[in-house]
Amino acid sequence: MRSAPIGRPRGFDADEALERAMVLFWEQGYEGVSLTDLTSAMGIAKTSMYAAFGNKEELFRKALQRYAEGPAAYAARSLEEPTAREVATAFLTGSVRASTRPGCPAGCLAVQGSLAAGDAGRATRDVLSAWRDEGRSHLRDRFQRAVDEGDLPAAADPALLARYLMTVANGIAVQAAGGAGRDELQRVADAALRNWPPA
Repeated sequence: MRSAPIGRPRGFDADEALERAMVLFWEQGYEGVSLTDLTSAMGIAKTSMYAAFGNKEELFRKALQRYAEGPAAYAARSLEEPTAREVATAFLTGSVRASTRPGCPAGCLAVQGSLAAGDAGRATRDVLSAWRDEGRSHLRDRFQRAVDEGDLPAAADPALLARYLMTVANGIAVQAAGGAGRDELQRVADAALRNWPPA
């Protein structure tokens, strides 16, 4: 069993530092944030950042995980709803709330994190694409179960329904980042659900 290295104890709250990094990435995207921006927001030196979180890309991955478990946790929770319609409703309502959360940047970290990324941000763009694809796959699998159980019509296309929801949710995030308010975006979500297939 390896013991912890002997030395000066960490002089900062790693959890709080990661929270600050997440907010900065959410607000400015991966390429919009410099190491100086990060260490300043996190209140730590570069050496401490590297020791605790790795390089900028590794820090971003950890910030994305924190986002998934925090502001974006609605996505996983929505899958537990008893019907496909309730899953869709919880997913889009959660998207509206996360994208317009008071005290947080508008929009979605996973959507805005690399929209304008160049070649230097390709790895991060790929990480975010994989993250969004995984979310869509979970929705597809849940809707396939709904078809199998008779909760959705046999002719329903689970993959298309999952992509439809993700497209609407991503659009909600972009609109929120552009200044659209919660009430307006909730009306968009409600309108999207009017097209939901009947049981």
